[in-house]
Amino acid sequence: MADEIMLLDWWSSMFGMRVRIALVEKGLKYESREEDLNNKSPLLLEMNPVHRKIPVLIHNGKPICESPIIVEYIDEVWKDKSPLLSTDPYQRAQARFWADYIDNKIFQLGGKIWTSKGEDQEAAKKELMECLKILEGELGEKPFFGGENFGFVDVSLVTFSCWFYTYESFGNFSIEAECPKLIAWTKRCLQKSSVSSSLPDSLKIHDFVLQLRKKFGIE
Repeated sequence: MADEIMLLDWWSSMFGMRVRIALVEKGLKYESREEDLNNKSPLLLEMNPVHRKIPVLIHNGKPICESPIIVEYIDEVWKDKSPLLSTDPYQRAQARFWADYIDNKIFQLGGKIWTSKGEDQEAAKKELMECLKILEGELGEKPFFGGENFGFVDVSLVTFSCWFYTYESFGNFSIEAECPKLIAWTKRCLQKSSVSSSLPDSLKIHDFVLQLRKKFGIE
């Protein structure tokens, strides 16, 4: 019996994009359901009653929530193709550390850049660049964070790259100017069809955020 896989998602969510990439990397067919985040479906509320957030992977009727957990689940269940985590316990622990760092830093700081002005925005911009430089240092001269192969940390971070233009546009700065190796890495990741097919266009993200700023009265 074939696996039944459904993803409850939202097009601009960098967290949903992670799951899309992992599913494509594994060559899995799945049904994608776009959620209206202002009017969440009964299915989403049933499958994620605690956080009521996307993404949610539903595998044979059973829900898995939170994108790092979902990606790791996908990697464990379909382990025969395109492994995302090392078999070495130390390397797995390191990958989880950096994925956690990305989740605790990049999302909030990026959001502050397009939702604030003045000193608050400058502070967020400065801290974001510090975090990206730390990540660039961890990448070093390697093609990918885990070494020669695209993996868990790459999946965790690359989905933010389609938001970089929005951060730069509203914050009036250049990530590439200060983190050229990181941007070279994003371009390398985008050569993979699993990534390029899963990430929306940066200009579409920017236009979406522009509308949100108007709605929130930030303009």
